[in-house]
Amino acid sequence: MTDPVQTISYQTTDLGSVERNRVLRNTYMLLALSLVPSVVGAWFGVASGLGKALSGGLGLVVFLVGAFGFIYAIEKNKNNAKGVPILLGFTFFMGIMLSRMIGYILGMSNGASLIMTAFGGTAVIFFAMASLSTVIKRDLSGMSQWLLVGVMALVIGSIVNIFVGSTIGMMVISVLSMFIFSAYMLYDLKNIVDGGEQNYISATLALYLDLVNVFQSLLALLGIFGSDRD
Repeated sequence: MTDPVQTISYQTTDLGSVERNRVLRNTYMLLALSLVPSVVGAWFGVASGLGKALSGGLGLVVFLVGAFGFIYAIEKNKNNAKGVPILLGFTFFMGIMLSRMIGYILGMSNGASLIMTAFGGTAVIFFAMASLSTVIKRDLSGMSQWLLVGVMALVIGSIVNIFVGSTIGMMVISVLSMFIFSAYMLYDLKNIVDGGEQNYISATLALYLDLVNVFQSLLALLGIFGSDRD
């Protein structure tokens, strides 16, 4: 005779698994879609010269105000129809903010290949972290505090280096950023897999920020070590 308590337990587990898979699937689809406005924004920033104009202190202010404003709006509207368009607007904005570095790299004789290498490297890291998130059984929630401290240190270091302009400082920051945001990527993916994040818009935002920071770090490192210019 079937135990009704056990049956309910199985049904609850199945429903939880279905919900987690739905959030993960929607997150991946929206993440892929969010890359389109980013590419368009980067192209617009390079073609118009807007990205180059947003340098130094002005660029920092525009980035901080724009990024925090968009993130606040996304989180406020994550449960209604406005959430996705605002997220896509944010990814367009981030593309513009990336365009200054992309324009600089494109000025190198091998710039296009460096950008593709950075994109490919980011994709490899993402797929590696996605695979790890499905096989790691331990709880990774304890990583959040250490990762937050690491991000705060990166932000402070980056702000200082904007005014110092040290190539070595940029290289160190880029290496640390690549590792920290790769770890953040694993943490965010594991959070979705475990059912800790149940909103696919918030999940997409977190993963998008991870991807952008890893890509930017790889691009900066490739730019430092591949400095042949036309």
